[in-house]
Amino acid sequence: MTSILETERLILREWKDEDIPVFVAMNQDPRVMEFFPALRTEQESRDGVEWHRRHFKEHGFCCYAVEIKETGEFIGFVGLAIPPYETHFSPCVEIGWRLAHQFWGKGYATEAAKAVLESGFEKHGLKEIVSFTTTLNKPSMRVMEKIGLKRELNGDFDHPISHVRHVLYHLSMKDYKTLKIAATPNPAKIMTDK
Repeated sequence: MTSILETERLILREWKDEDIPVFVAMNQDPRVMEFFPALRTEQESRDGVEWHRRHFKEHGFCCYAVEIKETGEFIGFVGLAIPPYETHFSPCVEIGWRLAHQFWGKGYATEAAKAVLESGFEKHGLKEIVSFTTTLNKPSMRVMEKIGLKRELNGDFDHPISHVRHVLYHLSMKDYKTLKIAATPNPAKIMTDK
């Protein structure tokens, strides 16, 4: 299976069929899904994997499967996606993540998301990347802030599917380049030309 990005501890890659049972279990864990309207059924999780695979073929990026280099263990996803619904800030590309509970608090989401941002701006030439979550999801907001995204203060919105109030964060390519110059490097190794 093709690796897309590599960080110090992680490999971001295409999805494998072996990832699916772990992904199903993640999406049925109330801790992982705390800020979602409902747990996902097995079929919904399988459909989600297929959606990311199609997205990768169509756009050259997706929410990638993430594994730990040292163990090869699948821990969740981090990546970019074009939301399949309309919002007041559409069209857009969203950065997002979801990790199994036992891998929280280790900096994996932040590490992988920094690599994904770099790929989005440097490889894919995106002009802006957004992220959003419910107003209660402080852990995700902390990751957004750690990777340099800024909250759009007038951007709060009701999600078009869940109708739950969300906050909007964003980062432009210009601001990313400013951050990159000022920050300690955390380079991602791009593994493929796809």
